Amino acid sequence: MKDEKFITPKQNLLLSAFNDSTKYYGYFSLKLNDKKGPQQIALGPYGYLALEKAADADVLVFQRMNYVESPDVYAGKTVADAVKLSAINPQQKEYNWGTAELFKWTTYKGKQTEGILYKPENFDPNKKYPVLLYFYEKLTDGLYSYQPPAPTPSRLNISFFVSRGYLVLAPDITYEIGHPGESAYDYIVSGAEAPAKNSWADKANMGIRGQSWGGYQVAYLVTRTNLFKAAWSGAPVANMTSAYGGIRWESGMNRQFQYEHTQSRIGATLWEKPELYIENSPLFHLPKVNTPMVIMANDADGAVPLVPGVLSCLPAYAAWVNLFGC
Repeated sequence: MKDEKFITPKQNLLLSAFNDSTKYYGYFSLKLNDKKGPQQIALGPYGYLALEKAADADVLVFQRMNYVESPDVYAGKTVADAVKLSAINPQQKEYNWGTAELFKWTTYKGKQTEGILYKPENFDPNKKYPVLLYFYEKLTDGLYSYQPPAPTPSRLNISFFVSRGYLVLAPDITYEIGHPGESAYDYIVSGAEAPAKNSWADKANMGIRGQSWGGYQVAYLVTRTNLFKAAWSGAPVANMTSAYGGIRWESGMNRQFQYEHTQSRIGATLWEKPELYIENSPLFHLPKVNTPMVIMANDADGAVPLVPGVLSCLPAYAAWVNLFGC
């Protein structure tokens, strides 16, 4: 209960659970001081939202979902025996929806990894499908999340494209400090080539799309490979040397911390390891680019400033426009 201020020794707790291997979500019960430990109530191929207990009854209400099932409302004494109360999305049956599955492969450097592979509902292994890749760090924990078709701020509208006959792969990425760009190459490009080993994936028609940190990786990848037919980069930083001293407009924080200690993963100051800032900046590798690419940025972005962050990629963007008609 939300209004409870403490846990009593005899209380029976409800614990949320997640299986790292299967990506199943669910719940366990735990009776304090019971040597049996947590007892499984429900664990399966679903995601759960907004679980609440009734104030004056032994009843739970929550939402359950996966990629195929929209988040309908369930209620019951336990999660396991709850019954479905709503049907909020009956119109979905009128569309070619899709499926979501774990897809595993080995990277160029021999790392075992995985991603989510989305396929059209009417997938036919005897046909050949164009492939889109969308990425942001690790996304496989969302294997059983519902993906409604809706406008997004440059993130890939996965269900929209899957419904129209695309395969979508969302690869997990593990980064090496100092070399985030090459880490992205190792996991994303090897991930693109893994389904392309099957006759149903069209290697000649593959595209990539990313936003913010994902947008940076798109900008970097087109300097390292010509595999992709087209690319979309949302709010990227193409020049880490200039973005290093920029300001995150929403918080007012200087951006140096993210290069030295957090997401950008350089792991050193600009003056300690300038060569890493240059290595990981797409702008310095512009002559290698042969992929048509769209860059999307706006001055209301609270995390990636136009000055000096995103604007540093505009000379490169102008070159892409002139050369490839983006």
